[in-house]
Parts: sequence; C-alpha cells; structure tokens
Amino acid sequence: MKCSIRGAILGLAVAVAGWAGAVPAQTIVVGGKAFTEQQIMTAMTVELLKARGFSPDRKAGMGSAAVRAALENGQVDVYWEYTGTGLGVFNKINDKFSSAEDAYRKIKEVDAAKGIVWLNMSAVNNTYGFAMNRDDAQKRGIVTMSDLAKAIKGGAKLTFASNAEFYARPDGLPGWQTAYGFEFDRDNVKRMDTGLTYSALKERQVDVAVVFATDGRIPAFNFVVLKDDKNYAAPYNMTPVVRKEVLDKNPKLADALNALSAKLNNDNMSRLNASVDVDKKTVEDAASGFLKEQGLI
Repeated sequence: MKCSIRGAILGLAVAVAGWAGAVPAQTIVVGGKAFTEQQIMTAMTVELLKARGFSPDRKAGMGSAAVRAALENGQVDVYWEYTGTGLGVFNKINDKFSSAEDAYRKIKEVDAAKGIVWLNMSAVNNTYGFAMNRDDAQKRGIVTMSDLAKAIKGGAKLTFASNAEFYARPDGLPGWQTAYGFEFDRDNVKRMDTGLTYSALKERQVDVAVVFATDGRIPAFNFVVLKDDKNYAAPYNMTPVVRKEVLDKNPKLADALNALSAKLNNDNMSRLNASVDVDKKTVEDAASGFLKEQGLI
C-alpha cells in the first residue's frame, strides 16, 4: 500500500514538474484589412500558424492606415501588405522602379529602420487597373489605357466608377490621368465603396471601373482590364510583414510565412477571391482548402 502511495506521489511530482517546465505557445496577433483578399490571407495565416504550434489572435477587417499603425505600435505582430502601399502611402516614396524586385528591396530597406521586416515577396501583384465590360471594350476598340485616353479626348462621354481612396490619392486617378493625358468629366466620375464598383460595371451603370488586378470578379463577370501600356502602375506585390521584435523571438515564424508566400500567384489568388465573392464560400473554407491543397497543413 505504501509503495502505491509513494508511486502516486512520485507520478504527481513528475507531472507537476512537467507542467512547470512547459512553454506556452507564443501568441501572435495577426492583422488584416477589410477586403476579400485580405480576409482570406488573415484566415490563412491564422490557420497556418496554429498548425505550426503558435497561438494566433486574429484581428481582421481593419483599414489600411489602421493596421499599419497597429503594427508600428505593437498591437499587431504580422499582416500582409503590398509593396506599392508600403512605399507610396506609408513612406511617401513615389519613385518609379524598373522591376517589382527593386520596389521590394527599397521598401524592405526603409521599413527595416522602423523595426518592420518584410519577409519574402509573393508573386501576387494586386495593382490597380481600369476595367470595362469585354463586349463594350471590343465594340469601342479600347484595349489599352492609351486607347481609353484617345476615346475620352475624342469626345466619348464615358462614366467611371471609383472608390474614394483611388479618386483622391496622388498615384490614383489624378496620377493616371496625368500620365495618359486625359480627364474624366467631374460629373462622369461616380464615387462608391470598393465592392460596388464591380456590380456597377457589371450592371452597366458605368462604362469603366477601377479594379484590383487579382479580384476574382474580373473573369467571373467577363471584364477586360485595359493594358497599362505606359507602365504607370506601381507594383503591389503582397508580402508578409512582421515586427522585428516578434520575429527575433520567433524565428520559425519566417519559415511558415515564407513557405506560404512561395505558393501564391495572381492566378490562384484570383481563384481564391472568386470562391468567396462569386461562389460564396466562407473565407475560412477558402483559406483552409488552399493550405491543404498546397500541402502546408
């Protein structure tokens, strides 16, 4: 009997020692913006980190400025940002770069001084574009942005759907109009929420709309994106960004996020976006399905 008691006590002591020595999973706060692509990436990052032994805390649906501020002040540890936004919006660098890689190297360098690490850039270039209904573009003979400019300068009264940010930011509509030498009549620019630009174009309430290059509604709605024949658009390659302090404590975080970044491109990101916006999957189902398909979980 005494042996049984001693055994039980010894077993309890070992268990307590094990509990005392256990290291809790590191909590990583994962931020994200409000539009579909970002919602998918936030969900995907949370599930991936959970599978790699981290304890992720999801904070999705933030504005662009808000999530960047949260990263800088330590309320968010990691999120996916775009090189063009990091350069132009947060660092006021509007230089022209000869390649996406050059833009990436620049933002990586300037943000390093702020304690922000840009991990490996993905092949997803979610830049801005001008889209039309394919049949209308063909009828008007508009293939490029120069064609659009020529049509407007020739008197075509085309209406344009824009979100508020693109309408106002210097590298948005004002910059495109300057680069191509045209201007929509003020009354022909219809400002609306980002998601509504796609439905307005589909329903032919407008003739042209600003779109994100990887939006799944472009092929689903049979839109055509006009060729940026003067290469005005800055590269907007999606990249995981993380606070250096957090990365130093959790070096395996880079391995997980770089592995995911390497699997992403415009085609599969567009399909993921369409699966949510068109096929009405949840962002969690879309994210989980992709991670499994790619062998990441």
